[in-house]
Amino acid sequence: MVQQKYLSTPVMIAFITFMNMFIPLSTDLYLPALPAMGGYFSVSQSLVSLTLTVFFFVFAVSMVLFGPLSDKYGRKPILVFGAALFSAASLVCALSADIYTLIAGRFLQAMGSGAVITVSTTLIKDCFNGRMMSKILAITQSLSVIAPMVAPIIGGLLLQFSSWRSAFYLLMALGLVNLVLSLLFTETLPAERRFQGRGAGSLMLLLEQAKQKHFMLALVMFSLLSVPFMAYLSVSSFVYIETFHLSAQQYSYFFAANACASMLGPACYLKLKQAMNNSQILIRGLMTALASGLLVMFVGPLGAFLFLASFVPFTLAMSVMRPFSMDILLNEAGKNTGTASSMINFVHTLFGSIGMMLGTLPRGNFVVGLAIIMLSATLLAVALSRFVKGLRS
Repeated sequence: MVQQKYLSTPVMIAFITFMNMFIPLSTDLYLPALPAMGGYFSVSQSLVSLTLTVFFFVFAVSMVLFGPLSDKYGRKPILVFGAALFSAASLVCALSADIYTLIAGRFLQAMGSGAVITVSTTLIKDCFNGRMMSKILAITQSLSVIAPMVAPIIGGLLLQFSSWRSAFYLLMALGLVNLVLSLLFTETLPAERRFQGRGAGSLMLLLEQAKQKHFMLALVMFSLLSVPFMAYLSVSSFVYIETFHLSAQQYSYFFAANACASMLGPACYLKLKQAMNNSQILIRGLMTALASGLLVMFVGPLGAFLFLASFVPFTLAMSVMRPFSMDILLNEAGKNTGTASSMINFVHTLFGSIGMMLGTLPRGNFVVGLAIIMLSATLLAVALSRFVKGLRS
């Protein structure tokens, strides 16, 4: 690990974890307000949902750009730029007078998040390796689920005393904290290890990464699980509040309970890694996700508690597979870790964006629609798993 002048190893782990929280914080914090925001702006719910969909799409694209640029110019410049842009964009969102200004602010916020998340993933490989890297992946993934667990509760509480704008003021403050830590961060990519071609040429690294067929096949397989998970994120507030008639605050507790299940995943992954090989972990994860899809289909429509209980196994499987997939894919990647990191996060997020769009398609029953998405995506992942050979133990 490159010696940090101002940030100790525990602080670096906390810093990486904090950066990994940017996405759930940027979405889950204002989820309880989504159903009410349509009335506030006098627009349709589908237009309000664009604040989520646009965010994830732009976030995915921005990671493709910033990963190779971090291999060319270093991690710190990209990190400082991303944190500064995120903070400024959060202020734009907070001051929005109409839905279109809010969407524009979310566009810029997504670009800043893309830079931050790409570098945070890269730093795990820059700073750690071997078994230590597996442990750090599990630790950061485990701690980062605190954000989706706590964010909707905070968002629900903020709605009791203020408006939806307060969520974006809070995000601005968190962005500024990240900016300060970014300025204290010591560069981890020495000049001699950087891409030596032109800046635009660094984007060609993406094509080289995409030509690694086994890497891309495994990436698509793992990313398929992001489709139903993000579909759940996009429809959960409508399901709990409009279908099951819960209040915004009650919804936040149900959402947090599901996020709490995510905390068990990384710890389970470390236990499973000691007792099983990679193929066994993969099979058990996919079978758990498939069983959860069947439960949501037949049990989920019966009530809020049953819907939650039906989806929790998928959340657990997803939280096991996330550090597992990152461990596999980062080890499969070549020397340009920033490019590989951006490709991993891009494909995960792109598939997640597709899931959000599929989840919010007009339909009679959002719960059954979610179940169909869960079963379809998992079955595709199972089919692809037959062609992913030689997973490293």
